[in-house]
Amino acid sequence: MSRTTRERGKTRFLDITVPPERIATRARPKGTSRLLVIDREPFRLRHRRFSDLPDILKEEGSPFLVILNDTKVIKAMLPMFKPSGRRVLVLFVERTPYGFKGMVKGRMREGWILRTPKGREAKVLGRDEEGYVLLEMEDVFTVLEEEGRMPIPPYMGREPTPEDEEYYQTVYARNPGSIAAPTAGLHFTPEIIERLKEEAVDVLYITLHVGVGTFKPVKDIRTHRMEREYYRIPEDVARRIEEHRRRGGKVLAVGTTTTRALESWALTGLREGYTDLFIKPPYDFKVVDALLTNFHLPDGTPILLTMAFAGEDVLKRAYEEALRRDYLFFSYGDATLIL
Repeated sequence: MSRTTRERGKTRFLDITVPPERIATRARPKGTSRLLVIDREPFRLRHRRFSDLPDILKEEGSPFLVILNDTKVIKAMLPMFKPSGRRVLVLFVERTPYGFKGMVKGRMREGWILRTPKGREAKVLGRDEEGYVLLEMEDVFTVLEEEGRMPIPPYMGREPTPEDEEYYQTVYARNPGSIAAPTAGLHFTPEIIERLKEEAVDVLYITLHVGVGTFKPVKDIRTHRMEREYYRIPEDVARRIEEHRRRGGKVLAVGTTTTRALESWALTGLREGYTDLFIKPPYDFKVVDALLTNFHLPDGTPILLTMAFAGEDVLKRAYEEALRRDYLFFSYGDATLIL
């Protein structure tokens, strides 16, 4: 990262401007996106389709383990009404013993009773030191499933649709708990996963429940603190990763959330728990040899992790080429494979 960026604590960590027409805001058929392959040493860019991934890994020669995050997005955006009748949207952040804490704009007075469209009640207990609203409510996850909405990224500037309900979820999602999708995994289809296995590429699953820590903007890289997120790496998966690496094989992490879970395990020795690991340049990766990820917003933790992995100059050249070649950016956009 440049000296200027560090000194100013800039909120744009890659000097790239993405025009509105390059920002993907609508769901597309899974597996149809483009894939920019970034070779770090020597530097090279290759333009492929995501469906080519099994062939690309086979061409690399080294045996790969592909690690996917099997978290499932919950319907975390809950419409509610204030005592005045005014409608607000409450974003579920974390379960608590008395209900949950959420993110909501505007005034919330202690003692207020909020109601869902079906009449379920939540009592406002106040705000915590981070500004989240604390709500007392029973059967939170039942309420979210029945009345919540899929929390698509706010930059899309629209309400979620039935298409989002299907697309904004990986085909292998099975452990509910995320309030945002691990977007690198959105490109996979069952057929692509089967083709990986046919090419002798092992596919393994871990879990990291994506929370506000992943997508919260970084106002100052020097003082930013990640909010904790739960992760779990099954014992058999950890054992297979260790054996694979001992034999000289490579690990491909699908997404920045998968990367953070693997690196948290490497740093702490804990396969399960909460991580607040903030990966930024410079960082010495302990487990991950290759990274599959999307084109990221310029002010968040995912772009910093990607810069730490690829190198700022490499990533900037790749993003500039992607803009010239009309790639689509952000959560519903195209993908990159960094080798």
